[in-house]
Amino acid sequence: MVRIRLQRFGRRHRPFYRINAIDKRTRRDGRVIENLGWYDPIASDPSKQVSVNGERVRHWLSVGAQPSDTVRDLLARLDLLTAEDRKAWEAQREIDRKRVEARKAAAPAAAEG
Repeated sequence: MVRIRLQRFGRRHRPFYRINAIDKRTRRDGRVIENLGWYDPIASDPSKQVSVNGERVRHWLSVGAQPSDTVRDLLARLDLLTAEDRKAWEAQREIDRKRVEARKAAAPAAAEG
């Protein structure tokens, strides 16, 4: 199975990532099938944080490639997910939000008792 995931570059405290199509069994910095773009979380200008070849990403998604959670968030932000993938992403985000809210509500109660 092919995954679309991040490959880390850069130095300590200065991460830089490439967005790649890569076999699921390959290690993080292993052999890449195709380089699809890059992500720079440190860039101050949001327009310079992500660069993705949208046509190739759509191709890989259409042939069954699965994006990692982080890449799915990036692709959703760039509006590159299909309608059903976007629904699944939104549902998962809602579950995550509820889990965080439950932890926040439980934290003061644990501190008191």
